[in-house]
Amino acid sequence: MRIAVTGATGFVGGAVCRAATAAGWHVHALGRREWNIDDGPLPDPPRVDAVVHCAAAVNDWGPPGPTWRTNLEGTRHVAETFPAVRLVHISSASVYDPFRPTVQAREDEAPVARYLTAYAASKAAAERLLAGRPDTVVLRPHAVYGPGDRVLLPRVLSAVRGRTLWIVGDGRARQSLTSIDNLVTAALRACAPDAPPGVYNVADAAPLTVGAALGELMRALGRDVRVRGLPLRPAWLAAGAVEAAWRLARRPGPPRLTRYAISHLGLERTLDLGAARTRLGLDPAPTSFEGAAGWLGG
Repeated sequence: MRIAVTGATGFVGGAVCRAATAAGWHVHALGRREWNIDDGPLPDPPRVDAVVHCAAAVNDWGPPGPTWRTNLEGTRHVAETFPAVRLVHISSASVYDPFRPTVQAREDEAPVARYLTAYAASKAAAERLLAGRPDTVVLRPHAVYGPGDRVLLPRVLSAVRGRTLWIVGDGRARQSLTSIDNLVTAALRACAPDAPPGVYNVADAAPLTVGAALGELMRALGRDVRVRGLPLRPAWLAAGAVEAAWRLARRPGPPRLTRYAISHLGLERTLDLGAARTRLGLDPAPTSFEGAAGWLGG
């Protein structure tokens, strides 16, 4: 199997490259130095059997232009570069409705009409762009974690104050998490010619509550931390006011509390995995934070 991987120096792209190489595949690793997808189609693309499109702008704060340029126009450029090749697009469960709980969501429940961030809106737009493209697989993970994670784990750790980890809600909201290993398995399986095109949720074997997941993570990190919650409704209103003030002041970094973060931790976010299990043949492993102490350097 010959594949190209965009975003090859990133968390997901790097993991896909390593797993495909270990499987004996020929991998064309396309990081930003090899191809900035924002700039246009690749002039002389390699001949491959499949493309795994992992490159994305994952920030949920700041000017929306760069995020849209990478996530929508960049995806357009990837599709134009490889017009007759199997395309495996790494999307996000952020395309589901952020304003209500996602309860065992099926793939046809998204995209929706409105979003809280340019990241979610641009990922939804990229899915719409690819909707009519033949031989295309779209994967929707949620809260991807594991070695090399540069987003989720740092954000969790930034919420720790002393020996307390503050979250919004009572910690009982159920969450489908996605280990990088389960996502990579899905991506490689989707490259196979016999893998049916379509949209697939990808997550660990079963959901956990937020409180249980964070408690397990803190124990795996060797931290004696208590998880405590803030009331959901007041936190949502306060986050909206803080976001407005941040934007008015043109602060470059995000506020500590955002509605986007609340929508993913304070509400249920669970995914139906029936399509991935039956059509892609996936048998995802359960959530595990073993070795988490080494992930930031992974």
